[in-house]
Amino acid sequence: MKPISMLAVLGALALAHSAAAAPKKAAKADPVAAAIADSHRSDANRKLDENRMPDKVLAFAGFKAGSAVADWGAGGGYYTELLADVVGPKGRVYAINSPAFAKPEVWAAITQAHPNVLSLLAPAQAQVLAPGSLDGIFAHLEYHDLYFVSEKYQHPALDVPAVLKNWFAAVRPGGTVVIIDHVGPAGDPRAVVDKYHRIDPARVRADLEGAGFVFEGSSDVLHRTDDPHDVGVFDPAVRGKTDRFILKFRRP
Repeated sequence: MKPISMLAVLGALALAHSAAAAPKKAAKADPVAAAIADSHRSDANRKLDENRMPDKVLAFAGFKAGSAVADWGAGGGYYTELLADVVGPKGRVYAINSPAFAKPEVWAAITQAHPNVLSLLAPAQAQVLAPGSLDGIFAHLEYHDLYFVSEKYQHPALDVPAVLKNWFAAVRPGGTVVIIDHVGPAGDPRAVVDKYHRIDPARVRADLEGAGFVFEGSSDVLHRTDDPHDVGVFDPAVRGKTDRFILKFRRP
């Protein structure tokens, strides 16, 4: 056996000591936690956190810094401002809304606090995304409205396959679509949406896969066992406490 060099031993000990003494790199801040803690968020939105569980939802969605994401049917911007923080200043969030549901004062505050947000207003039938412009689409409690028909709210019957064909063209390869919605019974989706404002998750998966997206997985963090699925989502018995599904798809 060859003798072990003392220099080699001392050198190894010195390296080990140096490694042990070296300060540890600071852990990267969690962008989702930072987004939820953002001081610009309204008290009204913060009160929704317990039920909506944005920490778990956004962790599952997995959007990265620098991404361009469309918040489809952004409503009052609850998720828009969270997404804006997650994708960061080099990213972009396009908040898609129908004029009937957008409050100018709310969006003025959001876009002032988040310069990477662009609020886009267009009637439902004119909401078209530019080809190859996005890394993701996020639809929170809005997918069912693709099947919604209402003269009162100026929402005509949409060609759902055409809408999803546009989504597929808009999302770059490798990009994702995340859909959260109220669980509804099986059946004709227009009838189910008209009666309950819900949709069968199996219908959503069939729609997205039919458009060319690949199913990536689901999360049950918003699953509720005490929702019967056959009452409208605005019924006081279930409002804000519905059973909701989360599905994620990838654009190959």
